[in-house]
Amino acid sequence: MGAMDKLKNKLQMGKGRTKQDVGRATGNRSMEAEGQGDRVAGGTKQAGEQVKDAGKNIKDAFKNP
Repeated sequence: MGAMDKLKNKLQMGKGRTKQDVGRATGNRSMEAEGQGDRVAGGTKQAGEQVKDAGKNIKDAFKNP
């Protein structure tokens, strides 16, 4: 399920970037802020997935000498 979560996070970041750009272009500050929030949330989730992967890799390294 990790790959699916990573894809969802990337899509959320892309959606946020689009919202932010549209908000900036139209002068809609609330849409711009919402887009930035979506980008940050997606990036944070993505970082969490990377930490989980790193932990799993470390665990596997000690498991298989």
